[in-house]
This record gives sequence, structure tokens and C-alpha cells, in this order.
Amino acid sequence: MTQVEVDRQDYVIRVHASPASVDAGAWNALLEKQAAPTPFMRHEYLLAMHESLSAVPDTGWAPQFITMEDATGLQAACALYLKNHSYGEYVFDWSWADAYRRHGLAYYPKLLGAVPFTPVPGARLLAADEAWRERLAQAIGALARQEKLSSAHLLFTDAADTAALAAQGWLVRHGVQFHWTQDSAAPIADFAGLVARLQREKRKKIQQERRRVAEQGVVFTAHEGRDITPGLWDFFHHCYTLTYAAHHSTPYLTRDFFERMAARMPQHWLMFVARRGSADAPPLAASLIAIDPQRGHAWGRYWGATEYLPCLHFEACYYQPLAWCLARGYQRFEGGAQGEHKMARGLLPVQTNSVHWLRDARFADAVADFLASEGQGIEQYVDELRERNPFKNGD
Repeated sequence: MTQVEVDRQDYVIRVHASPASVDAGAWNALLEKQAAPTPFMRHEYLLAMHESLSAVPDTGWAPQFITMEDATGLQAACALYLKNHSYGEYVFDWSWADAYRRHGLAYYPKLLGAVPFTPVPGARLLAADEAWRERLAQAIGALARQEKLSSAHLLFTDAADTAALAAQGWLVRHGVQFHWTQDSAAPIADFAGLVARLQREKRKKIQQERRRVAEQGVVFTAHEGRDITPGLWDFFHHCYTLTYAAHHSTPYLTRDFFERMAARMPQHWLMFVARRGSADAPPLAASLIAIDPQRGHAWGRYWGATEYLPCLHFEACYYQPLAWCLARGYQRFEGGAQGEHKMARGLLPVQTNSVHWLRDARFADAVADFLASEGQGIEQYVDELRERNPFKNGD
């Protein structure tokens, strides 16, 4: 798909083949107007994905960023990609693609609205108000129809975006993640207070896991923003690649991506580094956390280790970040995609949303039936999880 420009009497719609052609200041200002902005939708983050060759046409992510401008400036925008595969999305539609193939139809390319390789819920339709959000939803559907694409998908949408697209006839799909949210009625002061509220079995498990790490002589240091040195970024990226190698897969993000993040968005990064014996010893593991100091939100992102140590993953990815968040008055920590094991560590189930449009009416009907059945299963699953609430009731 080449860049296109459509002029209207009152506003202009453009589709950009690179995020570099979108004004960064206007994009970020629009993002800040949304109910659920995250650092991952900032222009710097999306541009770094492109410039580092992590999310580009050669990797199956061809930018098609759509913008809507009137005489006063940017009024709506969405990060869209033309995809020729379904990797790096975390909302799985492989069975839909296979059904198309078996019927002799092409599922790819498809249009995707998402943050590449980042399953973090938040705003996707950046709009000055609800009227512009509706226009943007209509424009995305029109773009997909104009280019005769099989489908369009927006992933991990917030409530406003989900509602706007559902009103346009898009299908809503639900998923589950696990987040820790501060108790507004009775705030938890520190990590010890969090553990104290868990059921006895869960408390013992956490205490045992932390003790096993401590008995191996492991100590952690936390590095925020510009305190993360180039050497630590190098070590972290090495650990990141080891994690993918352990799962026999290829890393999505290049070292250059993290270099750009360190330079352009330092305030949004926190790294925990594990060493054996002392803080001066050589590092053996690292976890990277994204943070929003303004809103008090944090997101677990990546981790890796140069050697296996029992329970080190839990300490690096959950206990250290949660303790840090509590100490600094943060309100939310999102542990990433999937993982029931997170419940035993104080993270509770949260419903996520994605929205989907399919051009072929027959497949749209079939997917609608599938999503209705799947949705009932998700509701039952969440109900079952909530019955297994790890927090005590008078224990």
C-alpha cells in the first residue's frame, strides 16, 4: 500500500508509510488527551520501532499510520500496520488465517492497529473528542475496504476505542491479563504489607522463593532512567536474546531499538540487575520495566539470565518491581501477557479487549459465532480465577 492522501472540505485524511512523516509533538499532545495513554504509544517509541528496523516492511510490519487534520491541526490518529503474518501480536488469529487458506482465500495482508510486540492495553484511537474518534473508526474501516484487505484488527483497546469500533459493527474479542492494582480503600504501604494480605499458603510460597534466591547470594540493584549505563543496556540485551534462544525463537527487538529508547525516553525505563555476592560483582540477570512516573503505572516487559537459578525469574520480574512500585506510591503494575502463576504473587485477572472487522460476510458471521462462544468461556474462566483470589478473607 502506498501513501495516500484524501482531501475533504473540512479535514484531510492521510496515510503515512513511516511514522517519521507524522509530527511528533502533535501526536504526543493528542495521546495525552486520551483516557488511557501509555508510553508505548508515544511517537518516540513507535519511531524507534521503525528506525531500528524492528517493525518495518522487511519484518512484516509496514506502517500505515492514519492521521486526520483540520485547519487547526491534528485531530485524530492511529498507528496502523499492513501485516503479512500474525507474529508479535499476542491476540491469536492463526486459526482464522488457516480457515481462509483452506477455502482458497488470502487472509494476508491484513490491517493491524497495535503497538508492535507489546501486549499493553491502552488508547489506540487517538482523538480530540468522541466525534473525531467516530470519524477515525470510520476512516480505518474505509481504508481496509478501499485496499480490499481481508480484515482489520485493533488490539488491546481501551474502553472508549472498543465502544467506538463496536458501534461501527466491529467484533469484540476478550482476553485475560494479570495486573496488580493498589487497594484504594486500604492502601498497601510496602511489599511486606502486600505479602501479609495474601493467604497463608501464598505467603509461605513467596517467602520460600525469596529465601532461595537470597541463599544463593543474589543481590539486586535498581537503575532508573539515565542511570542505566550503556554497559547495562548491553548486558540486558544479551539477556533478552538468551530468553528467546531458550524458547528456540528469534528476538523481535534489536539492540539499536533499546539504544534509541535510552536516549529518547529515559524517564520511562527501570532496570533491575542481579548479581551474586555484592553490587560490585558481575551481573547475572536483568529485568526491564517500563514506568509512567506521572501516572504511577509500571509494566513488566523483558528479562533474561546468563545462568539458571531457582526462583530468580520471580524475584526479578515480580517481587523486585512490586516492592519498588509500592515504595514509590505507584498504583498499578501490569505483569504482561498471560500467566495464571502471577495470581499467587498478588496480580489479579483483568479483561482485555480487541476489535476485529472482516470483509467477507461469511467469515465475519463464523468469527462472530466463535467469539460469542469464546467470550462465554472467558467469562467462566475469569469467574473461576476470582474464586481463587489469593488475598485472604479473615485468614
